[in-house]
Amino acid sequence: MSEEGGFGINVAEKFLGLIIFIVGILALYYTVTSSDALAGFTGLFDFLSIILIILGFILLIVKVE
Repeated sequence: MSEEGGFGINVAEKFLGLIIFIVGILALYYTVTSSDALAGFTGLFDFLSIILIILGFILLIVKVE
């Protein structure tokens, strides 16, 4: 067996990273635009959205070995 990651795994990782990144951006957008409805939970949802954005970005830039 080859020790290198397959092409399909690399593409799947990049696609998943892109999806997570987009979901994080959309979550951050909707959190900011509806902050009055969220009241005290705006900070929590901002934090969770930023975590999704960072995770998606990391998945986009790393290489599978």
